[in-house]
Amino acid sequence: MNVPETLKYTKDHEWLRVEGEIGYVGITDFAQGELGDIVFVEIETAGETLKKEEVFGTIEAVKTVSDMFMPVGGEVLEVNPALEESPDVVNKDPYGKGWMVKIRITDPSEIELLLTTEKYKALIGA
Repeated sequence: MNVPETLKYTKDHEWLRVEGEIGYVGITDFAQGELGDIVFVEIETAGETLKKEEVFGTIEAVKTVSDMFMPVGGEVLEVNPALEESPDVVNKDPYGKGWMVKIRITDPSEIELLLTTEKYKALIGA
């Protein structure tokens, strides 16, 4: 199970990579494994400012549809264009090419409330 040390995590299995005031959000390797083959990603929140834990989109796999939640509050600047053509990129590279949204973080103090790698591993039993 891949759980990179450089990211922060949520109890709902999203990750956040912080680059200054910009953040990249995706779902974890554990989440994509639980979902199975991802067939569709729907994100219609580009340009919106959302609060921490608000739904920013849905992800559809062969066996289920799941909401995706903002790890921190922020403005959705961009949706990963690769997801439209190849949603399975999330299965292949959840921490790299399979990112979901790029955001401008509105409250950096919320980052400290996220799970560390160790705490996320404990959550998933890794």
